[in-house]
Amino acid sequence: MQASVKWAGDQTFIGRSDSGHNVVFDAHKEGSAAPSPMEMVLMAAGACSSVDVVSILQKARQQVTDCEVILTGERVDTIPRVFSKIHLHFVVTGFNVSEKHVEKAVNLSAEKYCSVSIMLSQSVEVTHSFSVKQSEVQPAAESE
Repeated sequence: MQASVKWAGDQTFIGRSDSGHNVVFDAHKEGSAAPSPMEMVLMAAGACSSVDVVSILQKARQQVTDCEVILTGERVDTIPRVFSKIHLHFVVTGFNVSEKHVEKAVNLSAEKYCSVSIMLSQSVEVTHSFSVKQSEVQPAAESE
């Protein structure tokens, strides 16, 4: 895997992935044009874990209609300002979604599948929680 990051002026940088995708980073604290590198790390943990949770729930035939992960990161006060704690709270919405299935999906992501979260947990306290919201309306059946 390879990537590049190119300075675009001031405190703005453009990352380009090996797969050809561009991402803008902005190190300004006030009035930034894009997320900071540390915000991207936090969001990467959420994205990686969310992919796992949704995939595991779909394989378990859970009727998930939405999944959001709310991330909270605490950083140390000294330089380098690394994360000391990261918490991922999953809010899974669906029709007749089983809390046991959601708990299992979150735990499997945290302990086995999410490369980003597991890598970060080597030096950061990473915790997970979840809540389930039941939909009133059953989602439309997928075409076979």
